[in-house]
Amino acid sequence: MSPDTPRGVLRDIWLQMPFLAWLILLWMLVWNQFTVLSFVSGFVVAIFVTRVFRLPTIELSGRVNVWYGFLFIVQFLWAIVRGAVAVTYQVFDFRQQPGAAIIGVDLRYADDLIMTHVSVTASLIPGSLVVETDRDRGILYLHVIGVRDLDEVEEQRQSVLRWERRIVRALGSPAQYRALKADERAERTGGAR
Repeated sequence: MSPDTPRGVLRDIWLQMPFLAWLILLWMLVWNQFTVLSFVSGFVVAIFVTRVFRLPTIELSGRVNVWYGFLFIVQFLWAIVRGAVAVTYQVFDFRQQPGAAIIGVDLRYADDLIMTHVSVTASLIPGSLVVETDRDRGILYLHVIGVRDLDEVEEQRQSVLRWERRIVRALGSPAQYRALKADERAERTGGAR
C-alpha cells in the first residue's frame, strides 16, 4: 500500500496517533487553552506539520508493560534527583574539577524508537548529554561529567545500558523483550559457572 494513497495516508495518521496527540497537547499548553477550539486547531496544525515535514512513520511496538513503566518512572525521577545533587556537589566542590568525558555506548536492542527514548532519558538526567548518535550502528555518544578514570567511564556506560533495558521492559517490541530475557538468562547461567 503506497503512503500517497488515501488509505496509506489514513494508515500513517493512525500509526502516528500518539505523536499527533502529543502535538495537540503541546499546542493546547502553548496557548494555555483547553477548549474544543484549541483542540481542533491543534489537530489541524499537527496534521499539517506531520504531512509537510515528512518524517518516516515510526510504528510503536504495541506492547506496554504498566508495571515496568511505573518502575521506570520512579527510577527516572530518583535518577534526576540524584543527578541534580551530584552535579550541584561537583560545581561547589572547589577542591577539584569534575572530570568529563565523551563516551560511546553500543545499544543492544536499539531501533529508532528505543534509541530515541534512551537518548532523551540519558539527556534529561543531570550530568550527561547525548551529543551524537550513530543510527546505523546503534551507538550513542554522550558527554558526561563527574568521571575521573576508566572505571567511572564504564560505570556511566553501564548506566545507559541499564536505562535501555528498563525501556525495553516497559515499551519494547515483543522481539526486543524476548531478546532481553534471553540475554538475562545467558548472563545468569554464564555467571553461575
